[in-house]
Amino acid sequence: MNNAFNRLAPFIQEYIYQHNWTELRPVQTSACQVIFDTDAHLLIAAATAAGKTEAAFLPVLTLLHNHPAKTIGVLYISPIKALINDQFERLNDLLKSADIPVYHWHGDVAQSRKNKLLKNPQGILQITPESLESLLVNKHQHLLNLFGDLRFVIIDEIHAFMGNERGSQIICQLQRLANLTQTQPRRIGLSATLGDYSMAEAWLAAGTDKPVITPQVEAGKRQIKLALEHFFIDKNIDDSESTDYEQYIFNLSKSRKCLIFANNRTQTELIIASLRKIAEQQALPDIYHVHHGSISTSLRQAAENAMREPHQPAVTAATLTLELGIDIGHLERVIQLESPLSVASFLQRLGRAGRRGEAADMRFICAEDELVAEAPLPEQIPWQLLQCIAIIQLYLESRWIEPIKTIKYPFSLLYHQTMSVLVAVGEISPAALAKQVLGLPPFAAITQEDYKLLLRYLIDIGHIQRGENGKLILGIAGEKIVGKFQFYAVFADNQEYRVKQGSTEIGSIIVPPPVGNQFALAGRTWEVLEIDFKKRNVLVKQVEGKATSYWRGGSGTIHTKVLQRMRQVLLEDVEYSYLQKNARQRLQAARKLVQQAGLDKQNIVQLDKGKCCIFPWMGTVAYRTLERLINTFCREALEISSIGGVNPYYLTIKLGKDKFKYVQQEIVSLCEQRIIPEALVSSAEAPEIQKYDEFIPHPLLRKAFVDDYLDMEELRQQVSRW
Repeated sequence: MNNAFNRLAPFIQEYIYQHNWTELRPVQTSACQVIFDTDAHLLIAAATAAGKTEAAFLPVLTLLHNHPAKTIGVLYISPIKALINDQFERLNDLLKSADIPVYHWHGDVAQSRKNKLLKNPQGILQITPESLESLLVNKHQHLLNLFGDLRFVIIDEIHAFMGNERGSQIICQLQRLANLTQTQPRRIGLSATLGDYSMAEAWLAAGTDKPVITPQVEAGKRQIKLALEHFFIDKNIDDSESTDYEQYIFNLSKSRKCLIFANNRTQTELIIASLRKIAEQQALPDIYHVHHGSISTSLRQAAENAMREPHQPAVTAATLTLELGIDIGHLERVIQLESPLSVASFLQRLGRAGRRGEAADMRFICAEDELVAEAPLPEQIPWQLLQCIAIIQLYLESRWIEPIKTIKYPFSLLYHQTMSVLVAVGEISPAALAKQVLGLPPFAAITQEDYKLLLRYLIDIGHIQRGENGKLILGIAGEKIVGKFQFYAVFADNQEYRVKQGSTEIGSIIVPPPVGNQFALAGRTWEVLEIDFKKRNVLVKQVEGKATSYWRGGSGTIHTKVLQRMRQVLLEDVEYSYLQKNARQRLQAARKLVQQAGLDKQNIVQLDKGKCCIFPWMGTVAYRTLERLINTFCREALEISSIGGVNPYYLTIKLGKDKFKYVQQEIVSLCEQRIIPEALVSSAEAPEIQKYDEFIPHPLLRKAFVDDYLDMEELRQQVSRW
């Protein structure tokens, strides 16, 4: 500690004394060693609240203090604005007595503040990938002036970026900056939930020649309290009455500082509306908030402020938006509705609680509709309950976390970066454009031929034009795309309608209900007074009662290992200590049910009315591959008239008479043949999944789908175990 502490800048030492730190944490000491004694990149992988942010900033700010940069010295990239705002406060506190300014740059920051940075670029810039893209496009002439002497890039919550288009966008941006400034700043990645460090290291170093050092920090033993309960929901209950499920959640969160995580926006709205109603009936204060992407900035801010307020109870229901590293002070409990999608998500959410040396307290609550006696077998299995147990067990038993797979053919991003470079430079020859764009690390697998095909297609549809001098410029159709601020994001954005009560913005919804109808938003119920379709505004008044609001939730990808552990949960005779009374009973009933159905011995069972059900016990991608295999090759042989099911839990198939006995051997023999995944995608298909896929030639879309969304190898492996 002493050695690292002595090397820190005097203003940092002073800050440490004033804040009564008794020592630097292990992760901070290790980070100082790497930053001070090597020129390598640094990956800081440590539990939530281990002091990662300080581990990155203390040595970096020391170097910046000792040798000030002539331009912005540190670029900090964050997945969300709320995290930037949170870190902005913390950094300003740390830098009060130092001559290092901190700027944050996103949609909510005043233009005057941005202009100040452009005039005199120095210190630290905190930014989202979308705002960085905007800088690269619109401030192309200023980039050398802004970043010519950039020393460090700090990327927070890198697990939120790796393996998706947004993460690849960051790597492209950093490479474009490096090409322009001819500097190679050191990169520092921060994360609390990484399974495979080598994959994270490869991602962090992409396009550079420096190694990545990941200090092995002994994690202190964290105490965790877990509980899992289950409820059946009676659909016939009167709306004015609260259900046992709602009452249970109310009691768990009553008079506490509590964060409720749900897997979609609809769920967050419903639960907060219910809790608010119970509080009202009991004449208790309204301490309830909603936090998700469709809530207005001011209401999200109000929720964050309430959660930070010490010694004041507050309950906020959120989606992913509060899963990331915002420090919400003394959080007493995390409640998870249904199962999280992954072990990584469970860990992120668990990490929100117990940040001040106390045990992290997390309660899982699964609900399902009352069982109907004649419901088919797959609908009688409590999938969410099993997934919760499997995720908890995978972490407790082996600290396993999902590995992250990188996208091989990110064609949507290729379109985006092509247009971005084109707008930034104005005009460019096809060869120079290909060299610039294909030289970006995420496009390593994309051939010159693929890129030629794309450019020709973009010229055909008017997104790019060839000038008289043979150079490429932006086409008229392309201008319409890049001219909107939504262009800077590589993730799809729904054009939502702004919901307003008078002049106050409440949030936004995708499809507004007709005038006179009601919907829920921000945990309250609103009646539609007027819709301005042109300006996309919905004027509302607040009303009593309970209504719902629907957003299309992304279902995400579940790993095969989670499904296999779910099967084990059903088949092993183990009692898990964290299960509460209802959950224990529900699991016992499910175990009995699968024994009777013979699911311990087989994966395919006969249902009535000529149907059969396949329980593949494989993840989202392998399940998708199996479904296509059956659809493409088995329809005739098995006389299949319909295929249904819920990915990745079960598949239901309506078969021809007496065909059930052939189902398994048909699938097994198909998997033994060397069927190539291309055979599972018809030539008429071109699945549009990413934001700009509509502008990609169909042969390229098929190529990407085959490689990034199907996995024949894994399917073979899993079926061989049947």
